Amino acid sequence: MKKPSPLLTIGVRYGAIAAVLSIGLNIMMYYLGRHPVMISPFLDFRVFLYGVFIFFSLKEYRDFHNAGSLHFFQGMISSFVMVATAAVLGSLLYRIFGAYESNFVSDYVRLATEYIRSFPEEELTRIGGKEEVERNLAELPSTNMAQLAFLYLAQSFGIGLFISIILSVILRKQPKPE
Repeated sequence: MKKPSPLLTIGVRYGAIAAVLSIGLNIMMYYLGRHPVMISPFLDFRVFLYGVFIFFSLKEYRDFHNAGSLHFFQGMISSFVMVATAAVLGSLLYRIFGAYESNFVSDYVRLATEYIRSFPEEELTRIGGKEEVERNLAELPSTNMAQLAFLYLAQSFGIGLFISIILSVILRKQPKPE
């Protein structure tokens, strides 16, 4: 049987580690009193975590498996594999945690409702109107763990794509002509 490409295996390995660390940090944040879903994706620790793991996975592939050369497309493929592994595995682990911790979703609904109700009136009209906000508040109690896990998955891909492009450009190296 043919051995899989290091481009894929390195991404899967780093993605699995990133997923476990990410969910571990989410669980720790939840038990320390800061609900992880209430944090803006721009301030999410996955930005740093994925950045570190994408960097080291691309660097390992470039330096140890590809003779010091890395093309942009190779960086994007390996980064995508890493992010997809971290996002899918993390989403599954997130869902398992939500099934284990029965208050996770209800705490989110309560905190999100309090947060939205704390907006000043002029801010509500700027966001989309009072009717839109009231509709969202009415739908909030029907939130379930599958929706939160999907949100985690979507945010992970968004964060990962942004970082993948940057690091694939920074770490690319063309082979030197002989």
